[in-house]
Amino acid sequence: MLSHAMLGSNDMARAAPFYDKVLGLLGARQLMKFRETIVWGVDRPALGVGYPYDGKEASVGNGTMVALIAPTRAVVDEVHATALALGAADEGAPGIRGGDASDFYGAYFRDLDGNKICVYRSGP
Repeated sequence: MLSHAMLGSNDMARAAPFYDKVLGLLGARQLMKFRETIVWGVDRPALGVGYPYDGKEASVGNGTMVALIAPTRAVVDEVHATALALGAADEGAPGIRGGDASDFYGAYFRDLDGNKICVYRSGP
């Protein structure tokens, strides 16, 4: 059902290398590149980052988050650490969410524009 998600940026020169590295750890690559938007993915669904279409400043949606699936818990750790090393803000260190019986292992960060991202693995 989902084709892609879109996040706003105010500085694509800064956002593009950030997402190249972070999403590259998940096996994604640039699928499409336009003057104002880049779309990353393995196929579909995909994640686009770009300047808002209306020409106004990008802002963060309250309660908005994009969740990305990782193949292993180690990749969750690596993506989170890489994002923080590239200037992202920590929103939750890697760990089990939902109690010890949960198999949801996730980490959270805010990208360089303040968009909230979750990277997670369900299962061991």
